[in-house]
Amino acid sequence: VHLVESGGGSVQAGGTLRLSCVASGYTYSRYLMGWFRQAPGKEREWVAAIDSDGNSKYVDSVRGRFTISKGAAKNSIFLQMNSLKPEDSGIYYCAADPWTPIISGNYGKTAAYNYWGQGTQVTVSS
Repeated sequence: VHLVESGGGSVQAGGTLRLSCVASGYTYSRYLMGWFRQAPGKEREWVAAIDSDGNSKYVDSVRGRFTISKGAAKNSIFLQMNSLKPEDSGIYYCAADPWTPIISGNYGKTAAYNYWGQGTQVTVSS
């Protein structure tokens, strides 16, 4: 399984970005896919998750500003990021797992995901 993220970039505060993630070689019928981010010197932080049924979860700091959605292509997701803040800056990673149900409550844990992308940089300037 190979996850590829795209869509990162540099924007000013208040701007928007749309990240995408495509999972190739993913032959499982179900998934939990999530976005994490990591700022320099900080731990990787969960941002949002969605399962193959379309159920989604968000960390409080992005709820109402970010939207995670399923792509038209199988095993692809997007993260629409609006009203960006400098504290949203970091490397954004896409992750996937075929076995963890979103109702388990483990969607925010890095250990719940078996597959990871290489990340895409998001920089928000004030």
